[in-house]
Amino acid sequence: MSKVKLDRIDIAILANLSQDGRMSNVSLAEAVGLSPSPCLQRVKRLENAGIISGYGARIELAKVVEAVTIFTEVTLVDHRRENFIRFETGIRNVLELQECHLVSGGYDYLLRFLCRSIAQYQEMMEGLLERNLGIAKYFSYIVIKSPIIRDRIPVKELIEK
Repeated sequence: MSKVKLDRIDIAILANLSQDGRMSNVSLAEAVGLSPSPCLQRVKRLENAGIISGYGARIELAKVVEAVTIFTEVTLVDHRRENFIRFETGIRNVLELQECHLVSGGYDYLLRFLCRSIAQYQEMMEGLLERNLGIAKYFSYIVIKSPIIRDRIPVKELIEK
């Protein structure tokens, strides 16, 4: 897959929007040294290329409801392509699933769930096991505290050489 070539203004646009996705086009244009119209054209081009895939709000869930975050290591029974496809297809619509990563190492997937309670998590996991998605074993890690969570991507540091 070829990477999209970005210039310094594109990188500045991405960096600014990753810090504040709600900033106005006028403010963004000023921050990156463009007039509003060309700035908006660049943002639209980045959106159309799929580089900017969406905008969202950061919600302090703990202020409205009790919830628990659980990381889960999953090992599959078999490692053929169809087994990975079956598992990924089977968990795609699990509402509690926040992230799914195929990883190298001692297990196959690292998942992050957000649930109302540990009991609800266990019920959900039992349901997944009953669906025969090819899970050989799983290990759960309940998050006690999250002292650091970063939503922002260090765009300039990752892109610029």
